[in-house]
Amino acid sequence: MVSTKPRIAPGRLRELGPVNWTVWQVISRAAGTPDAHLFSTLGRTGGLFRGWLHFSGRLMPGGKLRRYETELVILRVAHLRDCEYETDHHIRLGKRAGVTPDILDRLRAGPDAPGWSDAERTLLTAVDQLVRTRDIDDDTWSALAEYYDERRLIEIVLLANQYEGLASTITTLRIQTDH
Repeated sequence: MVSTKPRIAPGRLRELGPVNWTVWQVISRAAGTPDAHLFSTLGRTGGLFRGWLHFSGRLMPGGKLRRYETELVILRVAHLRDCEYETDHHIRLGKRAGVTPDILDRLRAGPDAPGWSDAERTLLTAVDQLVRTRDIDDDTWSALAEYYDERRLIEIVLLANQYEGLASTITTLRIQTDH
């Protein structure tokens, strides 16, 4: 059985330093929680945290994909990786982007669930392939390229891999949900 006790405790001012502590406070308030554990844990890495945060923020919310599509990618990755923290956090964010409870049910069922548009089905198929095989096959790539320009194609790959890696980090560090 996997332990649920955090392997590294969330930091506070002493462990985070004043800059990361302030960032953590702002993010926690924006998320509506007293402690956004992901950020109070990763914030212990000093400047690495800020670099990661910049990269992450350029993908979400600062990417070129529509926010709805971004949340579909993230929530599908979170489901495939069984990452409760990512799921919980992005259900709340996804709701603001138009991800309804019905869409969440379809995300859990996968790209073959009825109700997806062709573009959504293709996007989710690509995410499934990336998470399961670390690649997208040529047929799926060609189909994806019918809906997205080159910049967005690259962004889809980076986004899925960012959240897959983040799920691994959350799982390995045993970061607890914020509630």
